Amino acid sequence: MTRTHSLKLSRRAALALGAAALLLAVATPGAMAHHGWAWTTGGNIELTGEIVETRLGNPHGILIVDVNSERWTVEVGQPWRNSRAGLEDGDLAPGVEIRAIGEPAADMAEKRLKVERFYLGDKEYDLYPNRD
Repeated sequence: MTRTHSLKLSRRAALALGAAALLLAVATPGAMAHHGWAWTTGGNIELTGEIVETRLGNPHGILIVDVNSERWTVEVGQPWRNSRAGLEDGDLAPGVEIRAIGEPAADMAEKRLKVERFYLGDKEYDLYPNRD
């Protein structure tokens, strides 16, 4: 195989990968739009309930919270953001009561909240200190 031929294969592979990535992004707009704040209402609400389940990690932590017998998906920060806010391992555990303030999904039927700050007991955890 000549060097020129090898270079052409690399360009073809790059084009194919680029096309596949573009198709994936177009085919899954909900997944792509999920991150960030575009899916929220832009206004805050407050929820208080008991944590039922936790899945902490990247790209952000997820809590399932029982709020008046309704299950809400409550998104907390990335591991670094949670740590910076003062959270320690085990703070967000099943059975813990949480009061969360943040932006709900524009479709309230989703019962999903992106948290800006929350309280465990009297202790405040501000995930986005520069966000008004």
